[in-house]
Amino acid sequence: MKMKAVFAAALLTCGAPLPAAVLQAASDTEINSSIAALKDGDTLRIAPGDYTRRHSVTGIASLTIEALDPAHPPHFKGDTEAWHFSRCPALTLRHLKCSGQTDNGINLDDGGRFTEPVNGIRLENLIVSDIGPDGNFDAIKCSGLDHFTISHCEISGWGGQAIDLVGCHEVLIRDCRFTGKPGFSQHTGPQFKGGCQHVTIEKCTFKDAGPRPIQVGGSTGLDFFRPPGAKYEAADIVVRDNLIEGGECACAFTGVDGAEFTGNTILRPSKWIFRILQENTAEGFKTCGNVAIRNNTITFRRSDIGSELNIGAGTAPASFRFEGNHWLAEDQPAASKPNLPVKEKEGVYGER
Repeated sequence: MKMKAVFAAALLTCGAPLPAAVLQAASDTEINSSIAALKDGDTLRIAPGDYTRRHSVTGIASLTIEALDPAHPPHFKGDTEAWHFSRCPALTLRHLKCSGQTDNGINLDDGGRFTEPVNGIRLENLIVSDIGPDGNFDAIKCSGLDHFTISHCEISGWGGQAIDLVGCHEVLIRDCRFTGKPGFSQHTGPQFKGGCQHVTIEKCTFKDAGPRPIQVGGSTGLDFFRPPGAKYEAADIVVRDNLIEGGECACAFTGVDGAEFTGNTILRPSKWIFRILQENTAEGFKTCGNVAIRNNTITFRRSDIGSELNIGAGTAPASFRFEGNHWLAEDQPAASKPNLPVKEKEGVYGER
């Protein structure tokens, strides 16, 4: 035993990494003490109960923060944010609940190093609700993250965006639920902007998730683009196999250069089916276009929908492609055929 202790001390003296630890916390004070002791590879497990302070972690890699009991997740209530993670690559965050924050629910970023993205974050089985409620306050805010996954999360009631991605790349959002609530401004559901590329959102459910339940693109200050100098808000975005009910439209394409919207089910938007917009008009920016809309089932009320598409100035609607979509005006089936900027291939109109 004495020889082992001497050998361990020698390892520490030589700067060898300490083995990963599993820490537990059952109060805000214990969480803060644990955060101060964290090192790369550690796991922090949080007991059931209510927590009322903002917590922040910077520069820890391969960290896992999770519920001690996944069936009874710890509930982070109030304050400006529940959690803020800066430059924490390979972070896993799962089975946590937060609500009532006045700024953002969960905030993850690259620490302002716009050419050094943070890789490998996973968010799983999170419940985020009642954020804001009014103004540009996001349930989950993500800046400068690559190879990033959000799955099996529930988001309800927010001020700005349900998920705000700024300059994120190679992202998968899957099997999540987004529900709007009265009294919250809910500008958009998930939004991909500021140079986002290769983002897929699939198998998610949207219920009254704001005027723009999905926003492919957006409007970002030039100083916040990742990578710097990108000339598109979003590019190479895939929206597939989702259920989108309500909202003023199903999806707004806003300054995007290349997207696929396929296999989705759209139910009763209140004003348009799609919006084609160009909100960032800085010199050299790509015009909104090169979007394929294919094999979607679109059910709407003709009494609500005058124009299927809201087409803004400075866009390229002729570069959109429509193919194999099923359109049904359930209150006037004979008036189901949409007025599109290009001819649709193999569209189906008015069939129940």
